[in-house]
Amino acid sequence: MVVSDATRRRLLWIAATDATFELDRERGVVEGKCIHCRRRLRLRRDGTPISRATVEHIVARTHGGTDELENLAIACSACNAGKGHRLDVRRPDDPKLLEVQATLQRRRRERWRDPPEDWDLPPRPRASDSSTA
Repeated sequence: MVVSDATRRRLLWIAATDATFELDRERGVVEGKCIHCRRRLRLRRDGTPISRATVEHIVARTHGGTDELENLAIACSACNAGKGHRLDVRRPDDPKLLEVQATLQRRRRERWRDPPEDWDLPPRPRASDSSTA
């Protein structure tokens, strides 16, 4: 899987602000859980996915979502694609879409933490950086 520099930076910052993700310095990996199914996901220390980790837009860009960290989570590719296929085609005021967005927003808030100072993160991605994930 080819991942852009912007996506790798974004994945690292999402992981750094998600309390389920921990840095294992000995193995040089970051491990945490999918925002949907809680499957274990891993990134290399540079942000490259080892597992099927993807950037999840809680509110999809097609529904007005942004690339702000608060709107982003890490999801396994199966869950991310499933959410997209089921919900991205719906109207922005669809009750099921709004329910799923609210659940994911709550989970993201519950997992939120300030980035650990010892992670030696790259510059924080700007919301305007393009993402190919």
